[in-house]
Amino acid sequence: MESKSVKDLMDAFAGESQANRKYTAYARKAKAEGKVNAAKLFQAAADAETIHALKHFETAGKVGSTAENLKDAVAGETYEYTEMYPAFIKDAEGENNKGALASFKFALGAEEVHARLYKEALEMLDSTEEINYYLCPVCGNIEKVRPEKCFICGAAGKSFIEY
Repeated sequence: MESKSVKDLMDAFAGESQANRKYTAYARKAKAEGKVNAAKLFQAAADAETIHALKHFETAGKVGSTAENLKDAVAGETYEYTEMYPAFIKDAEGENNKGALASFKFALGAEEVHARLYKEALEMLDSTEEINYYLCPVCGNIEKVRPEKCFICGAAGKSFIEY
């Protein structure tokens, strides 16, 4: 059983993580509207929230070995594409919410790819061959080779971000 402090650290981690994403979205919106100073402040605050979240997560003892972390990532991504997003898609279909449906379908497809890539990374953990990854900025799909277009959302391969 986790202590109250560890539970509090994990609650704080969740809150700070959500604040990071929220402020990042606000920064993008401010930048799109030409509000440069607000965009900078929101991005700085988002980065600050990330610092807080990471410290809470690490202090809670949730960062293991790379192998343990990859196994955890496989489990999380697998849950998302096999259980969470299918249920969300069903809800969105029932409500005829096309925006939510598209968002959930993009995420489901990407999460399945993420789980596969984490499994591959675990199997190849001791390999010294460097691999590049390419992130679709629209749906979050990750590929090991820059595609012509994203198989999930159709985004142009040239828009993928290289890691």
